[in-house]
Amino acid sequence: MTVLVLVVLAAISFIMGRYRSRLLAANKGGIKILHSLPKHYGYMAAIWAAIPAIILLAMWIAFEPGVIRGMVVESLPAEIQQLPKSEIGLYYNQLVSYAKGHIDATNVDKAQVTAAGYYNSLLSTSHILKATLVIILSVMGGMLALRRISPSLRARNHVENVVQSLLFICSFIAVLTTLGIVLSVLLEALRFFEIIPITDFIFGLEWSPQMAIRTDQVGASGSFGFLPLFIGTLLISLVAMLIAVPIGLMSAIYMSEFASMRFRSVTKPVLEVLAGVPTVVYGFFAALTVAPFIRNIGESLGMDVSSESALAVGIVMGIMIIPFVMSLSDDIIKAVPDTMREASLGMGATMRETVVKVLFPAALPGIVGGILLAVSRAIGETMIVVMAAGLSAKLTVNPFEAVTTVTVQIVTLLTGDQEFDSPKTLAAFALGLALFFVTLVLNVIALVVVRRYREQYE
Repeated sequence: MTVLVLVVLAAISFIMGRYRSRLLAANKGGIKILHSLPKHYGYMAAIWAAIPAIILLAMWIAFEPGVIRGMVVESLPAEIQQLPKSEIGLYYNQLVSYAKGHIDATNVDKAQVTAAGYYNSLLSTSHILKATLVIILSVMGGMLALRRISPSLRARNHVENVVQSLLFICSFIAVLTTLGIVLSVLLEALRFFEIIPITDFIFGLEWSPQMAIRTDQVGASGSFGFLPLFIGTLLISLVAMLIAVPIGLMSAIYMSEFASMRFRSVTKPVLEVLAGVPTVVYGFFAALTVAPFIRNIGESLGMDVSSESALAVGIVMGIMIIPFVMSLSDDIIKAVPDTMREASLGMGATMRETVVKVLFPAALPGIVGGILLAVSRAIGETMIVVMAAGLSAKLTVNPFEAVTTVTVQIVTLLTGDQEFDSPKTLAAFALGLALFFVTLVLNVIALVVVRRYREQYE
């Protein structure tokens, strides 16, 4: 409700700022005396009414739970406050659940009931005070901005500086988020490499992360070789890209250059529907239809084909990725200027020659970027592999055998209650770091290829 009131106040400030600037211009000879357009004065008033209030609201929301918790805990009996912090936290969570109506009175004691009433009163007071202060600050900010409006005020510069600052903050948050992800994975991976040598992880030929809990247990020493998972990931991704890239790219060329507008308007949305199908549906399709079909064909030809083969997973994953390659490539080819098409055809080239020698080289950097996006989607896919390829980590390049991928093992290692001091759990972070490095290498290779072809074309 407070956010809605802020939006209304910002809108009112915008209208009033624009109206006041026009009124000043009308009294002094026309709009030409204003430094900025009337809308810029309105934007400036809306910014002054919204941004300080939003900052106050965000800070209040951030600190409110901690302040209320501290006040409620201080009101508890002395014997409760002397308990360990973990028990006090559990005690507090119970009374909060009771205050919100999630549990009944039979699950709490008398002190918790009293504290729950105090919690509700604090929360109600906080909400009223928060709304009041935010609205007052918004009104004051809007009024101050209206008073500052004058023909010489550089409202446009003010608005552009604020927008530029917001864009910088957003980009900085994105950078910090990326850095946080990398550090969180890297630090845990370093803990893993303190237990398992990095050479054993990178060059190991066996993946069996089961570890002995007691010293008297045998047969569960753990093997953390990355190569079987890496080869399995590449094998499935390769099969998927062999399906998706030719079909998707050829479909994009036909849709953009040869198909009629009527056919394109019907076919392209239908193909893009594939991108919205949940991956679990593709998993069912792979496990119940494609895998048995491939196994039956292999048996009829006298071949030994696993019921959970990399070929079946790769084919279905390729079908899933086709819309990405097709849609991106189609948009990129369509973005090539028509003057290049017309010049090529005017010089006597056929449509095939125009596509191969003019349009495709011009669109190649974007097409490579689309294919890279499809490769990343294939490498990161999990559900189809779990349902149709299983969890068997085999070092093989035979597409008719069952393999697994890095992402599947990460999910398996982090499923359920895990001890984060165990190499078995920490191995998931090492796998994540390795996957990040592989993706980074692919990006660098793609950039080099794009730059080389772009220089050749130019």
